[in-house]
Amino acid sequence: MRIAFAPFKFVSCALALVATAFLTSAGTRAQQATAIGISVKGHHFQPSEIRAPANKPLTLRIKNLDTTAMEFESVSLRVEKVVAPGSEGIINVRPLAPFFDDFHQEAHGTLVAQ
Repeated sequence: MRIAFAPFKFVSCALALVATAFLTSAGTRAQQATAIGISVKGHHFQPSEIRAPANKPLTLRIKNLDTTAMEFESVSLRVEKVVAPGSEGIINVRPLAPFFDDFHQEAHGTLVAQ
């Protein structure tokens, strides 16, 4: 019994699958991020509470107006960034989904940490 192998067809299908996966992930990366500015003065964040839309990437611009270094840190976001005095740090945050009731999808909410 002889089995014919068509490498061209196999390679074409594999390339099509890889291209589809790449284009799908590139579309996610290309999603416009919401930019939010935060300043630090007197060792306090201004504003101290920020709100961002769900399911969109977020870019935080932290301006350190103090004369000493500061460290922006969030355990839940898994980010930390040291910002030198008089400079700015930029943090990119992945899209965050709101929480919801798994039994009743229309019930959802947003968490604002303080």
